[in-house]
Amino acid sequence: MTLTRIELATRGDQRLLADPSRVITRLFVPGQEGFETQESRAGVVVKRILALSEDEVRAALDDVIARFDGRHRDLNGTFVRHARELADRLNPNQRLSDARMSLLGATFTSEYAIEAAALCNPSVVAHPDQTDVADGGLRFVMSVRGIGEGHRSSIGFRTGVVDASGAVTIDEPTPFNSTGRVEPALLEASAMRAELERQGHAGEAANYVFSGIGDLFTRSDLDERLDSLLANRRTRGHAEDTVALMRRIASRFYAVEFPGYVPLSERVLWPATEAEDAGMEDARFVRFVDDDGSVTYLATYTAYSGSQISQQLLKTNDFQMFTSSPLVGRAAANKGLALFPRRIGGRYAAMSRSDRETNSVAFAEDLSVWPTASRCQQPTETWEVLQLGNCGAPIETDAGWLVLTHGVGPMRTYSIGAILLDLDDPTVVRGRLRRPLLSPTPDEQNGYVPNVVYSCGGLVHADTLVIPYGIADSAIGIATVPLPDLLAELAEQR
Repeated sequence: MTLTRIELATRGDQRLLADPSRVITRLFVPGQEGFETQESRAGVVVKRILALSEDEVRAALDDVIARFDGRHRDLNGTFVRHARELADRLNPNQRLSDARMSLLGATFTSEYAIEAAALCNPSVVAHPDQTDVADGGLRFVMSVRGIGEGHRSSIGFRTGVVDASGAVTIDEPTPFNSTGRVEPALLEASAMRAELERQGHAGEAANYVFSGIGDLFTRSDLDERLDSLLANRRTRGHAEDTVALMRRIASRFYAVEFPGYVPLSERVLWPATEAEDAGMEDARFVRFVDDDGSVTYLATYTAYSGSQISQQLLKTNDFQMFTSSPLVGRAAANKGLALFPRRIGGRYAAMSRSDRETNSVAFAEDLSVWPTASRCQQPTETWEVLQLGNCGAPIETDAGWLVLTHGVGPMRTYSIGAILLDLDDPTVVRGRLRRPLLSPTPDEQNGYVPNVVYSCGGLVHADTLVIPYGIADSAIGIATVPLPDLLAELAEQR
């Protein structure tokens, strides 16, 4: 039996397109755009605003509000927050009118179009709230990767429903986009130790720091130990280098919270650390059920600094409060770690592509530390001859773990395939497709990155495999596959 796209995968009509009108507000400081070497020009700009008459201030502010108020939630609140960033440049004894403070904030505010360049690489999980869903339906959350100016990526969300027949509908997103409030998060000794060891700094200086704090600790706890280390650095070699590295690793732990009144499709996870300053790429979400029955939504994503990549782990219970922390270890050294939705044999498990070209399975005692991986699939077909990888979290079926894969072939064409892994030992492949489920059709070839179809995770509902997929990094489509047909095909092609 020959597997073809027509026999198994059906493309839906609905497509999500990159929308340049989806914008967020950012603090803008003239002279600090990232390409200039001189000092900030903020001081002279503030003086110009202070020199305006009240009439000029009012007229300028009215113009700004008229042009931008309909594009953002609580725009004036944003202006006030940004104006407060300039408090050290203002005379504390000088009373400024509310209008002048708002105009000052507006002058130091800019818009960023989060989807100006591309929209792609979705993953989908069951929504934590299934209230008022029609009988037999399933509400879902879809993560999306938006790419804007400078190829900077962020993580956004959409919602939708899979009905009792397996048909998919995606909801219209809200018109606004909002970034959350970034806060400190607890730091994990295990992840920090593993990363220090990888970079050759797990010595006496690091041991001194960890000896005074527990497995989980705050940034202030760490700073206190680092200051103590520096005060005694003369008897500990390379202490300064270790301190600098520990501070960099610590900066990768943070939390983001959104107000409850902000709809999910409005929430945007925006780069918050130096490690991800150039982008948060390809989030692979999974609904993780632990052995005690508790549910956590987890996502691995690639943090890109502009010159280096690393992997981060998102955790959330409600898609309102998120924590982000580093993923470390040899199996997490490259892009594309995808977590299994439960423990296997008491251990966490993940699909890994640490060698950059094959699919492997990794196990870990600690969710943040992934030491090794075992290869389970190598490129054998022409459509995957360059490299393989996963397309999101494995999906549990009675027949085995269903893993969507991506293969890269001639002309750097990305296709989506599938393998079936043993439920008890996922290093064992029970079946694999010889031909892809999805390859770019002629109308899917052109875009920001041509000749690519790519997913970061699907789900199964109503005996239907739902695959959201990026199309040339310019749009998102939905394909569906009858699960029994796919499992039968995999069983035939062992």
